[in-house]
Amino acid sequence: MGPEQVRGAQAQAVAVMVVMTYLFLLLFPHLSVNQLEEERLATIERDNHILSSKLSDIMRSKGLVDHRNSYPERSLNAEKRRQQLQEVNRVNQGILERITIQESEYRRQRWEEDWERAERCRDDIARYPHRVTNQQRYKKVLFQQATDLNEKQISSSLSEQ
Repeated sequence: MGPEQVRGAQAQAVAVMVVMTYLFLLLFPHLSVNQLEEERLATIERDNHILSSKLSDIMRSKGLVDHRNSYPERSLNAEKRRQQLQEVNRVNQGILERITIQESEYRRQRWEEDWERAERCRDDIARYPHRVTNQQRYKKVLFQQATDLNEKQISSSLSEQ
């Protein structure tokens, strides 16, 4: 590097320093380094004081929420739900009309025929018949006669003693 280059670099450095000093003076007019430090510390102290007062308020409270929502709660899909409810009501009205228009099919004779058919099927399937048969009636009569005879014999033997 020659002397001319050194002088050019020094001139550029001086120009940069002048511009920076000018900007510094514009941003912080007439403040020394100590004053800037004191101002920064004052801001920090003020912020710390605000935070400590908020913390002490929190500690003194009983853990309750310190804000209230003053707006009413409302659903975001209330309109859609209302439309669905109206649609369900329309469908239900249609079903009700169809039910009330329909005539009943109440036929007692048909029910009795179905009942007779079911009884016949049951009797056909059952191991023992549902009704008392003639053979069972005959055995019942014989059993009653035998018990009557036994009772007479017992009563006569008791009367003899």
